[in-house]
Amino acid sequence: MKYIVVLGDGMADEEIEALGNKTPLAYASTPEMDRLSKMAEIGMVHTIPDGMKPGSDTANLAVLGYNPEIYYSGRSPLEALSIGVPMKETDIALRCNIVTVSEEEMPFEEKRILDHSSGEISTEDCAVLLEAVKKGLETEAYHFYTGTSYRHCLIWENGEAVDLTPPHDVLGQKIGPYLPADHVLKGMMKKSYEILVNHPLNQERKKQGKNPANCCWFWGAGTKPELDSFEGKTGKRGIMVSAVDLLKGIAAGAGMGVCHVEGANGGLDTNYEGKARAALKGLLEDGYDFAYIHVEAPDEMGHQGSIEKKVLAIEYLDRRVLKPLTECLDKEGVDYRLMVLPDHPTPIRVRTHTAGSVPYMLYDSTAPLEGCRDYNEKEGKESGIYVEQGYKLMEHFLGR
Repeated sequence: MKYIVVLGDGMADEEIEALGNKTPLAYASTPEMDRLSKMAEIGMVHTIPDGMKPGSDTANLAVLGYNPEIYYSGRSPLEALSIGVPMKETDIALRCNIVTVSEEEMPFEEKRILDHSSGEISTEDCAVLLEAVKKGLETEAYHFYTGTSYRHCLIWENGEAVDLTPPHDVLGQKIGPYLPADHVLKGMMKKSYEILVNHPLNQERKKQGKNPANCCWFWGAGTKPELDSFEGKTGKRGIMVSAVDLLKGIAAGAGMGVCHVEGANGGLDTNYEGKARAALKGLLEDGYDFAYIHVEAPDEMGHQGSIEKKVLAIEYLDRRVLKPLTECLDKEGVDYRLMVLPDHPTPIRVRTHTAGSVPYMLYDSTAPLEGCRDYNEKEGKESGIYVEQGYKLMEHFLGR
């Protein structure tokens, strides 16, 4: 038996009037989900423990079977694992987004954050900008490390786990109230704008109609994480297929295999087919029992506030990841259990994460069910099946 999780990050949403009062998941054309859902268990799961901030860090830990209240030590430290940062027990890791803030002549605190991803800037371009930041800001206590796209890491030696605001939570707002209370971090953010605003690469981006990547934004601070082995917990040898350092870091900490897919970038134009092929290779050729396929695009489109693109991201996941995956497994005669779900909602209305429950679909090729449900938020709620503690869903999925 092979086990596959296909996770559409931020895929859950609210009903939207422009979609005929349907959610993007219910509105999207998803023939493969529709086919499987008629033979699957449909239910709801609460992935964010009460009192914890909703995010892909806590939610994906829960989906993988780790209780966030026990295992979570901050978001950036998990990403640091993926990048290969040698963290010490006294280090604090912080996520360093390269964001777009408004460039009008005004005090730094009065500027507004326009784009948390700088137009989904490429890793290659952002590495050039981060190098300029490193030259201007690195000291014996602060060290920058290049990640993926706009997502990078700052290590603060002998630092403090300060409370910081994610940039995607304050899109369009004045940044002053959300800047760090720590005067050094705040000063570094202000200086990063001075370094980047007139950088030649940003001048060229503006000529091309792209958002400039003109400011560092720190958030997600935490200490070195300690995760139990996924294989030790579940008895399954697992592989992670994801474009983003957070998921790769969780996998590294859990002793799972980590797969690099050429062209996988966490955006709408990611290499969907490559992710499906990588998972199949891991399962059918490399001896893995479990594959976790993470697709970031629905979440990014939710942050952008684009209804059309979020629907498209869900449709791409269905026909470019899910369909080739099941077709190959069925053709090869492989027994498998498949679970499709989001980690958390990223509603278009608020353009950030919320802590609501999400729908899941669990299909077993050896024991198809007879039902008439589609896979979406409404059907999940009406099923009456509810997993209150999200980290327990993995045990149910694995039949343990």
